[in-house]
Formats: sequence, structure tokens, C-alpha cells
Amino acid sequence: MIQLHDKHFVPFISSEEIDFALANMAKQMDDDFFDEVPVFIGILNGAFMVLSDLMKHYRGMCEVSFMKMASYDGMTSTNDVKQLIGLNHNLEGRTVVIVEDIVDTGNTIEELKAIFKQQNVKHFKIATLFLKPDAYKKDIKIDYVGIRIPDKFIVGYGLDYDGLGRNLRDVYQLHE
Repeated sequence: MIQLHDKHFVPFISSEEIDFALANMAKQMDDDFFDEVPVFIGILNGAFMVLSDLMKHYRGMCEVSFMKMASYDGMTSTNDVKQLIGLNHNLEGRTVVIVEDIVDTGNTIEELKAIFKQQNVKHFKIATLFLKPDAYKKDIKIDYVGIRIPDKFIVGYGLDYDGLGRNLRDVYQLHE
């Protein structure tokens, strides 16, 4: 068990399970983009580890960039998504793969889809290491899912609780 601020967390998903899921996602992407040079866009802050390790498994040519979106306050989704750092690429006619650490409500995904629709991208794909199917209420397809998890609050591997826990190799869930 670990403590972050006032909360306790218990082990949930090992770094080995995470690496296996990322390798499988990268293999699917290798097959899908064998004749393209996609642009992978990591959504900061949470996806920095996901994108880094995903790229170690991806075999094709690609470009990598980042955007920063904010939708959380502590442990709660605010339902208000803000773009804090944007793109400075021309993505018209390109295949874009959004890389998220976790998709729960889908509010950030919905906002990203609207942003990239304006960019006239060729294909808009979404990859997430973790998906909470019970919390996801949008009609937007998630193209690549590493691990489906219950609707529990988790930390580690890029995910934080009020700034702490992002650097943990394994994922922990809130102890109830």
C-alpha cells in the first residue's frame, strides 16, 4: 500500500502487464499504418509514459507531438475540458493517433475530435492504455485499448492524484 496526500492506494496493475498491453497496441498499429507515417499526439500530462513506451514497440515511421488538456480537479472530472498547450503542426490530410493514458467520461476525447475535425485530418484514431467502459458515455470509437478497467480511481504510470504518483511504474487503485 502507498499513501499519496490523504489517500491510500493498493497495487492494481503491474508494469509487466502494462508493457504487454502496449506491445499489443503497437502491433495493431504497425498492421494498420504499414503504408503511412502517422502523427502520434500524446495528451499531457498523463500520457507521457504511455506514448514513450508505446513508441519503443512501434516499428513503423511516425512523428510524435503533444497537446496539453485539463479536465480533472483532484479526483473528480470537471466536465470542462481546457486546451492548455496546442499543436503547431499542419495536420491536413494526415493520419492522427491521439494517445491517452486513460479514457473515462470521454469529455476530453469529444473535445479533441472537434479540434481535429477543423484540421481536416485524413484519419482520426484514438488509443488509450486504460478504458473505463462503465464510465464512458460517448459514441466516439476508441480504436486501440490496452486494458479495460472498472470505474475506480487509479494512479501511477503517468496518472496522478493532485500531482503525486505519476512516476510509479505500476498502477495502484484507491483503497476503499
